[in-house]
Amino acid sequence: MPFNVNEFKGKLTGGGARPALFDVKIYGQGVPSTEFHARATQIPQSTLGQVIVPYFGRQIKLAGNRVFDDWTVTIINDENFEIRNALENWSAKINQHIGNTNTLGAAKASYQGTAEVTQYGQEGDEKGKYLFSGIFPTAISPIDLAWEAEAVEEFTVTFAIDYWQHFEAGSTLS
Repeated sequence: MPFNVNEFKGKLTGGGARPALFDVKIYGQGVPSTEFHARATQIPQSTLGQVIVPYFGRQIKLAGNRVFDDWTVTIINDENFEIRNALENWSAKINQHIGNTNTLGAAKASYQGTAEVTQYGQEGDEKGKYLFSGIFPTAISPIDLAWEAEAVEEFTVTFAIDYWQHFEAGSTLS
């Protein structure tokens, strides 16, 4: 029989991973705890490039360099704008709004941070973590304001990242 729903269900350990069971922690330039404010994110794509070498009319493909896409996080805003202000200040220290200068120093380590995304199972147990290294904000989205809006403010931040690493549950991040 080509289709058996019971076999399919049996392969979905724990009923399948749920995208809503995660938290985000951002560490960089005075950003306060984001653990309860990061409403949405993703694990960005990584792409392994190719080096093509011609050989007698054929193309031989060799593994090239890995590239990591930018990472975005949607933040729920609080009335004190704590996270928003910290992210705007971090961005401004990298490049001032008026003076076009960097107040953090030219060394990458002086303006980059790290972040963690932890994914959980349906029983609250940690299933794995992603560590994002060399992050800094490149875009902070607008906050939409409207008199008829009945919602909590939120905004999206895009971070450049050097790379990410995946760690199994219980592993030590390094």
